[in-house]
Amino acid sequence: MTSTPYPVLYSFRRCPYAMRARLALAASGQVCELREVVLGHKPAALLDASAKGTVPVLIESSGQVIEESLDIMLWALRRHDPHQWLLANGVPLQQMLQLVAQCDGEFKFHLDRYKYPSRHAVPDALGHRVHGGVFLADLNARLSVHLHLMGESESLADMAIAPFVRQFAHTDPVWFARQPWRALQSWLSKFENSPIYQQVMDKHAPWQPNQPAVLFPAPL
Repeated sequence: MTSTPYPVLYSFRRCPYAMRARLALAASGQVCELREVVLGHKPAALLDASAKGTVPVLIESSGQVIEESLDIMLWALRRHDPHQWLLANGVPLQQMLQLVAQCDGEFKFHLDRYKYPSRHAVPDALGHRVHGGVFLADLNARLSVHLHLMGESESLADMAIAPFVRQFAHTDPVWFARQPWRALQSWLSKFENSPIYQQVMDKHAPWQPNQPAVLFPAPL
């Protein structure tokens, strides 16, 4: 059981998985106790709740643990979805999830090896950039037709994928800006300048046991 009346979210500010979870929580207005984690010094409470030890992890007030970022997004939005991210443009949720799966699968594989070549012991990071660019070119084609990935309105797909596109773009911003992906670049810029992005990127000190609860999003 959690020690507060709110669900507990273990998070790390720059992690794209944790970012997408916070985006959905902010959009839904589902208040949680936010516990910022230092990945090199994971708190025992996180490891006790989730043996995988990665963020995000959400612990419901009942004690149920949700360990996957996309599951946290769905958990929050199924409770309250004022922006209609699950129903955007009349696109079936399964279709959105299929695009997210492409991001989380092959694109994430190449993103990791492009951004962290030494960590993955790969000799050709730029080869992985090329392969990752195939997915980005597809996104750009979609965004050349309409404002967002699934139509004219923001959807779960936009918010689940944007943090990973951001990470790819920031690996070499000059190179990214030179690519013929004007629609994608504009979409990413709007995301990074949006109020909800600014909200979820507020900085918080690492969580310590017995500290006052940090509530996110701040209750109205």
